[in-house]
Amino acid sequence: MASPARSLPVTATGARRAGGPGDLAGRTVSRIGFGAMQLERLRNDRKAAVAVLRRCVELGIDHIDTAQFYGHGFVNEVIREAVRPEDDVIVVSKVGAEPDTEGPLPLRLAQRPEQLRAAVEDNLATLGMEQIPLVNLRRTDAGPGLRAEGDQVVPLDDQLAVMTALRDEGKIGAIGLSSVSLDVLRAALPAGIACVQNAYSLVARDDEDMLRLCVDEGIAWVPYFPLGSAFAGMPKVTDEPAVITAARALGVTPAQVALAWLLHHAPNVLLIPGTANAEHLEANVAVGTITLDEETLAALAAVPPRPGDIVV
Repeated sequence: MASPARSLPVTATGARRAGGPGDLAGRTVSRIGFGAMQLERLRNDRKAAVAVLRRCVELGIDHIDTAQFYGHGFVNEVIREAVRPEDDVIVVSKVGAEPDTEGPLPLRLAQRPEQLRAAVEDNLATLGMEQIPLVNLRRTDAGPGLRAEGDQVVPLDDQLAVMTALRDEGKIGAIGLSSVSLDVLRAALPAGIACVQNAYSLVARDDEDMLRLCVDEGIAWVPYFPLGSAFAGMPKVTDEPAVITAARALGVTPAQVALAWLLHHAPNVLLIPGTANAEHLEANVAVGTITLDEETLAALAAVPPRPGDIVV
């Protein structure tokens, strides 16, 4: 019998799913989703931000990733305005950080249980939802980014307890994890984990064992930094000669090859590339039509992982 994902090649609006169908928290979604963080760039052009999201729906995207700390709620508010109930879009948010307008970075950690609960409530309010289908707990166990100190060092069990309570209360539908280690994921499995968001790309494959565990457990793997690190001076997939060669042969961009490789690499990979530009959005969706043959896949697999993980 065909799986539910394979039996639903189109979205609720009738558009063919971008990248084909995948599974997220027990629901069928487009394997190419949309990371909404960059919509903050359109703060002064709300109409354009709404138009990008409407174009997502038209192109067969029904999986949007956001957070309350993206633009201090602006991004969530635009999603609320742009996405209609009949679109049947799964909106995924995350908690574990909050805006910090006066710090060296635009956000700071918010890891304590009461902060996680408050963040879920804030997301519900700005999104205008009674339940967020999936909420990722952003920890600091792995990958580039902030590291917890002081009262922000919180045991996993305490965090999962409040996330589970929020799920039991119906405020969130499922629990995901972000920036976690393999040991943390294993410890969290009894709570029922639907998604892992970690930094992962062709040049940053340290989490291969975790990815395989997610395949075995039916957990979606949603990589951030899919083109390599966004930090200046860090390794980028698009600089790799094998990626550039493949792109020239296929008549596509190196970035499209990098994203296509992820879709080919494991069946549970869901992409959430972000942009504030409709043309770039269409290029991201076109990744779902790219076929990488065995020779190309072998050449890409031979690209060695590049060191360069940083903590800020």
